[in-house]
Amino acid sequence: MAVIPVYNTLALPDANIYFKTDYYKSMTNKEPSMNERVILAVLKENQSREEITEKSFYPIGVSGLISEINSNGYLVVRTRYRVNLDEVTVYWDHDLEVSVSRRQDIDDLPDRELQQRLKEMKNNLARMSENQQNMAMTRGYIARWTTMEEIAAAMSPWMINTNEERYQILANDSRKERLAMMEQLIYENLEMFRVNNEAKSAQEEDYQKIYRESALKKQIEYLQKELDDMHPENVSDIRKLELKIEESGMNETAEKEARKVLNRLKQEGQNSAESGMLYDYLDYVTGLSWKKEPAREIDLDQAEKVLDEDHFGLKKVKSRIIQQIAVMNLKKQQTGSILLFVGAPGTGKTSIGQSIAKALQREYVRVSLGGVRDEADIRGHRRTYIGAMPGRIMDGINKSGVSNPVMVLDEVDKLSASYNGDPASALLEVLDPEQNSTFTDHYMNVPYDLSDVMFICTANTTDTIPEPLLNRMEVIQFQGYTPIEKYHIAREHLLPKAMHAVGIRDENLEVTDEAMEAVISDYTREAGVRGLKKRMDTLCRTAAVELVKGNHEKITVEKNALREYLDMHPIRHGLVKKDPKPGIVTGLAWTSVGGEILYVETLFTKGNGKLVITGQLGDVMKESAQIAVSLVKAMYPDKAEMFEKNDLHIHVPDGATPKDGPSAGITLTTALVSVLNNKPVPPELAMTGEVSLRGQVNPIGGLPEKLMAAQRAGVKKVFIPADNEEDLKDVAEEVKEQLTIVPVHEIREVLEEAGVA
Repeated sequence: MAVIPVYNTLALPDANIYFKTDYYKSMTNKEPSMNERVILAVLKENQSREEITEKSFYPIGVSGLISEINSNGYLVVRTRYRVNLDEVTVYWDHDLEVSVSRRQDIDDLPDRELQQRLKEMKNNLARMSENQQNMAMTRGYIARWTTMEEIAAAMSPWMINTNEERYQILANDSRKERLAMMEQLIYENLEMFRVNNEAKSAQEEDYQKIYRESALKKQIEYLQKELDDMHPENVSDIRKLELKIEESGMNETAEKEARKVLNRLKQEGQNSAESGMLYDYLDYVTGLSWKKEPAREIDLDQAEKVLDEDHFGLKKVKSRIIQQIAVMNLKKQQTGSILLFVGAPGTGKTSIGQSIAKALQREYVRVSLGGVRDEADIRGHRRTYIGAMPGRIMDGINKSGVSNPVMVLDEVDKLSASYNGDPASALLEVLDPEQNSTFTDHYMNVPYDLSDVMFICTANTTDTIPEPLLNRMEVIQFQGYTPIEKYHIAREHLLPKAMHAVGIRDENLEVTDEAMEAVISDYTREAGVRGLKKRMDTLCRTAAVELVKGNHEKITVEKNALREYLDMHPIRHGLVKKDPKPGIVTGLAWTSVGGEILYVETLFTKGNGKLVITGQLGDVMKESAQIAVSLVKAMYPDKAEMFEKNDLHIHVPDGATPKDGPSAGITLTTALVSVLNNKPVPPELAMTGEVSLRGQVNPIGGLPEKLMAAQRAGVKKVFIPADNEEDLKDVAEEVKEQLTIVPVHEIREVLEEAGVA
């Protein structure tokens, strides 16, 4: 007998079991023949012929005969009765041999009951086949089934039961119990089949509704598009917004919010109270540039040329900008620190931002932050408020029309906090490369990627910028322009622009070199060139009047005529005094418009040891004066009576100008020693530096501006703290060539060099 191993097959007696002919060949290693006796042995696990062992089978199988071999590649085994597998042998070539004995049934099922239950089963199957289209093909088979085993075997391939559950039916000796188990198995699977069909039908109905709705929408859109194409002037605002949302390229979150607002606008209608606000919002978000701009290759030589054409000098600043552009070229994306340009007004901090945009071939936008004290100016207003609008950052992005402009945040040092929040704190997210890729404006309420924006900040000083905000930026100092740099700027930029603004041709106006130098030295008092621009504008307007009157065909402005053309007195700069006196020392100060010299005057008068300080000195300078007094008393203990029997008066002209800062310590100390020893200090000798109680000279700031002021005032020698020697790299060569600069470590070095020790 041939042994056919079966798995997941409901093998029962009195049934037709179908096998593929190839399966029979692979398992028996021979061709099938009609009426051949076979044994169906039930496998415990799904195994191939090579994997089968003696222990692979359950102890009960089914015997049968091959009743049909058809041309479609199938054969039919008609099962007869259950058998015990008494012995199973697996040979070396994987052939199987079994020793079997017939297993008797417990005949506890009357034939009448059996036929009645079989009839009920067939009736139920017939009714289900009528209601289920998928079972229509089974109607012809139902009439031919004569046993419950045939029905169960025929349905076996579609049953979801396990191999163990199928075997349990075969293993039950009671015919009645076996029949009950088969009925339960068949009805369970039929019910599951019915439920699946109902779910599938319901799902198909839902899909059909969705497909129909989608088809209708597409048809409506198509018809609307046809109408729009025929009458473009009549396209509705709603349709325009739909098209703008589709074409905007916004991210998934933004598109979801935009469509939500659009649906609300459709529902409420254009005559509702909120329609205007909803329309403005959609018009704004769809007008933004959401698409990332492709990285461009930037020609560094061309970028340097652009920066040099627009700005004279500023070598250190330009070098840093070129470095940033080079890094962006390599990484093909916006990268590097947020640059903070710090310097006096008129030094080119804002205008160089335009040059950077031009060099990068990007759009330029400027956002003024001076006086901003509401957080909503940065983050925007929430749409719940009437008159809500986006913040200045997103407004600048909208005006630029691109997602990667060069944005100059002007005057960040003039932000102020109020009960409406702290704008400086709101800027932290904007300027943090780790956060600004998902910047959320309150008005938009959706994230926008600011990582491609090149932010440049400007300030006059870093003193008022909060530390967390300052840490996010790289400070680049803009030093004041030297007279030579101002001359070139005036000649090459300011004067030609002023002439063009009033319509004067080159051949109608000439300003001599002496006149230009006099304007710079005598009619301006600044580190930048803003005042110089105003003088050029005034000069050209006055010349325009003369040309229009016809008094001259060509005007040449000489130095002695500047008073008439500029209509102002020359500005008096501090110059060194000619007559040295004890107790008076030349100091150097930094102001917001550049450097200046100042004099420290000291005088002993009859009294009882009081210290009088005048000249509107701030707390820091007052402390420096007290340190200087204590230091001089310690250095000259034999002259301490002078301080006890006299009042000491310290004065710093001009009295109406407030003065403060940690840089007058050695000047005050030298002035006190000078008056104490009655030895004058040469006026052409100036100094700057703070002093400690131990006599150490401490470093100061603003050295380039102070040295320029000293050179302009006629100073020949300057004492500076030794720790500031590195800062001399930032000082123009023309200034260093005209000064003798002496770095000092202790106050005694200053006193000895000044000749007052």
